[in-house]
Amino acid sequence: MTLDELPIGKEAVILRVGGEGVLRYRLLDMGLIPKTKIMITKVAPMGDPIELRLRGYTLTIRLEDARNIQVIEEAAK
Repeated sequence: MTLDELPIGKEAVILRVGGEGVLRYRLLDMGLIPKTKIMITKVAPMGDPIELRLRGYTLTIRLEDARNIQVIEEAAK
């Protein structure tokens, strides 16, 4: 599944970060790297952007960017 499909409050682990060029490097630089635990904590009223909790900090990204991140739910492992 991709990060934009993860339900609010469920933990997941990043499997792969897609995208091309600058987008992929920007996501990696923000700490969205494989094997990182991540959780969606909030969604904006209109559904975009989403707020994530990872590595002890909060990060907000667009749904379009979240579609480039493959995750697996913690319970599914």
